[in-house]
Amino acid sequence: MANTKISIDSLSETVMKELNEYADVACDEMKDAVKSSSKLVKDQIKATAPRETGAYAKSWSTKNTRETAHSLEVTVYSRNRYQLAHLLEHGHAKRGGGRVPGRSHIAPAEQAGIDQLEKDIERSLRHG
Repeated sequence: MANTKISIDSLSETVMKELNEYADVACDEMKDAVKSSSKLVKDQIKATAPRETGAYAKSWSTKNTRETAHSLEVTVYSRNRYQLAHLLEHGHAKRGGGRVPGRSHIAPAEQAGIDQLEKDIERSLRHG
C-alpha cells in the first residue's frame, strides 16, 4: 500500500483487506515450502535407502493427501515396498534367531525435511 489517504471510517476495512492479501501470499509460499520439503525428503530417502536390487529405493514417492485453500498435507511413502520400511529402519528378528540391525534412512531424511521447511517458511515470511 502506497501513501494513500484513508478516512477513519474505512480504516478497519482497509487494514483487513491488506491482512487478507498478506495471508493469501503467505499461504501460497507455505504450500510451496511444503512441496519442496517433501521432495527433499523423498530424494534423500531414495539416496540413502539400503540397496540390494534398488527396487525399494525407487519405490518412494509423494502425494498430496489433503489440500484446502489454507493448508496442504503431503505424504512421503513407499508405493509397493511399504512393508520393508519399518523392518529396514528399525531392524528385525531373523528366522533362525538373532537380529538384523536397522539402517536408519527415513528418520534423518524426515529431520532434514523439517529443518528445510522451517527455514523456507521463516525466509518467506521475512522477505515475502
